[in-house]
Amino acid sequence: MLLAIKEAEKARKLRDYAVGAVLVKDDKIISLCSNRSKRDESPIAHAETLAIIKGSRVLKNRHLNGCILYCTHEPCPMCAAVIVWSRLKGVVYGAKYKDMKKYRESYGNHRYLWRTIDIPCKTIFNKSTEKIEIVEDFMRNECIRLFHSK
Repeated sequence: MLLAIKEAEKARKLRDYAVGAVLVKDDKIISLCSNRSKRDESPIAHAETLAIIKGSRVLKNRHLNGCILYCTHEPCPMCAAVIVWSRLKGVVYGAKYKDMKKYRESYGNHRYLWRTIDIPCKTIFNKSTEKIEIVEDFMRNECIRLFHSK
């Protein structure tokens, strides 16, 4: 998770949303990415999705069986669906959807909207055919500290 946090800090320094993700298999780092949605002007350039895409290229397989994704924020519905399609073993995340929602309501602005869709990733995983393991709240406070609206 420390590497995911470093990726999130890198995104923040580059004026993007401070979200980071690291894909691991057999205790080896396969890929690590920061959010690039603002930099790439892409609504799908979330750190989680980018780490999965990069990981698929590294492993030369769209199915990432046995891989664990560490992410600073709970995956959004889009990223949760990509996690299902890629057949990840599990996800470990820090800040929860409700943390992002609360932050957005208090501090969102025209540059950093922190959009959210009120569907927790657990709901998507539970409705899928895959059995995705979830570890919530891992280094949650450290991940919440990544929120910003500068």
